Amino acid sequence: MEQLYREKSYEYWQKIHKPIDREMVPVDDWLDLFADRIEKSVKPVLDLGCGTGNDTLYLIEHGKQVISCDQSENAIDNIRKNFPEVKEAMCFNMLDGLPFEDASFDLVIADLSLHYFREADTKSIISDIFRVLMPGGHLILRVNSVNDVNHGAGRGKEIEHHLFETDTKMIKRFFDEEDIRMFFKDFETEYLHEEIMTRYRLEKRLYRVCCRKG
Repeated sequence: MEQLYREKSYEYWQKIHKPIDREMVPVDDWLDLFADRIEKSVKPVLDLGCGTGNDTLYLIEHGKQVISCDQSENAIDNIRKNFPEVKEAMCFNMLDGLPFEDASFDLVIADLSLHYFREADTKSIISDIFRVLMPGGHLILRVNSVNDVNHGAGRGKEIEHHLFETDTKMIKRFFDEEDIRMFFKDFETEYLHEEIMTRYRLEKRLYRVCCRKG
């Protein structure tokens, strides 16, 4: 079953990431709230689950070197074509671990990319992010809220607490505040707030989080 989930996830994101030009990539201003942390970052920023490159573009426009990563080859092909100034574009699945040395980064961005895994895998991925961050480094992220009913909250077969299997055999996790504090317990939480995103056709409810490696 685990292999099936992996395959379905890969197939889904390959289909989602069709060829796109740079001018079609919208800049999302959600990172503005953390401008001070971004400004202080001196190492390349790790963009995990970069997708079409919304956050990669934001970071580039703010003068940062970026390492953009995604499991979809199509997504990475778009990044390489549209953002040749990125330091590196890498294709890998976070389930296989992060291919970086300890303390390689002082800032990691994980925008809507950490809610597709079983609990044990989620904990392992977060532990790996903790490993590659320098002491004092920040992880800035957004994840699905349990109130995100427009995008699947409460629908499908619940195979773990707040983790649902869809009809297409994808898995999707929805977080409440208690979940976030549990999963990110090794970090110091500096910001945690539920909010609404309007990028999609239907409004999306999510948590915006900033946490620090002590």
